[in-house]
Amino acid sequence: MASGASPQLQMRLKSSFIGDRLLRCSTSRHQPLPQLFRYNPGTKHVSMQLSRTLSGLTNLFFNRRNLDELPNSKRKRLRPGKVSPRRQVPKNIPRPPYVNSMIPPGIASGAEVHDKKGIECMRASGRLAAQVLQYAGTLVKPGITTDEIDQAVHQMIIDNGAYPSPLGYGSFPKSVCTSVNECICHGIPDSRALEDGDIINIDVTVYLNGYHGDTSATFYCGDVDDEAKKLVQVTKECLDKAISICAPGVEFKKIGKTIHDHADKYRYGVVRQFVGHGVGSVFHADPVILHYRNNESGRMVLNQTFTIDKARHRNRHR
Repeated sequence: MASGASPQLQMRLKSSFIGDRLLRCSTSRHQPLPQLFRYNPGTKHVSMQLSRTLSGLTNLFFNRRNLDELPNSKRKRLRPGKVSPRRQVPKNIPRPPYVNSMIPPGIASGAEVHDKKGIECMRASGRLAAQVLQYAGTLVKPGITTDEIDQAVHQMIIDNGAYPSPLGYGSFPKSVCTSVNECICHGIPDSRALEDGDIINIDVTVYLNGYHGDTSATFYCGDVDDEAKKLVQVTKECLDKAISICAPGVEFKKIGKTIHDHADKYRYGVVRQFVGHGVGSVFHADPVILHYRNNESGRMVLNQTFTIDKARHRNRHR
């Protein structure tokens, strides 16, 4: 069984999903990892402040004279819209313990191994999350805003007696994560309308009967170019290959090697700033799942549940 996450991995997970620290592009050079993402309730806008030293992704995002245009594309860079007020959840629906706390709980030490009841509850929450995600994907079309997707997702979740896990996690203001184009993950839904040619990752987590079901997928919006389609296809292949090697006793680091090896075949790099995690009665727990080659210890245990996050990849050579 994996031991407690190291401070570095704790920081990596904490910084990847904190509501007052989420997405708008900036050219700030020396931001520490916990300050990567910022949400300003006063202006109801979201911001991303990504250090150029953290990832080669920033070369693609920021090291261009024209900050409005993407290289080799007519598409404009992603700009944040306005964030609407927090949606309400009926009082009779149970909340996760972290709701209404401005302090994110971070990652819980010690992997959770489910008993028979836990397995049944995980299947129920995972099934609902998958149904919500499938429905959310049908909404993706040019002209719809990510806030409208959030509204529909929120309603479906509470109609099924569940709580949208992201809502109130460390002051995260919405019920689903919508990450468009160059936004890597955990984007906050806002007033920006989807455009023809966009790709959008929708990340759904529901809290049902005391257990979190967590899933995501990337969808095409309208007529998507071949480069974006290839990115989504290869990323999905990385995920499927990683899932296929999971079994009791397998080392967690094999997940990272499997993903990294497949990405290398297509000259894609792997985002290292975000991780998978244990999920169950706690939203984020051990084990921490790295998506790149690593030497972290730990082996999979029967009746354990964890995520392999489908983080976006990038072209290493353009």
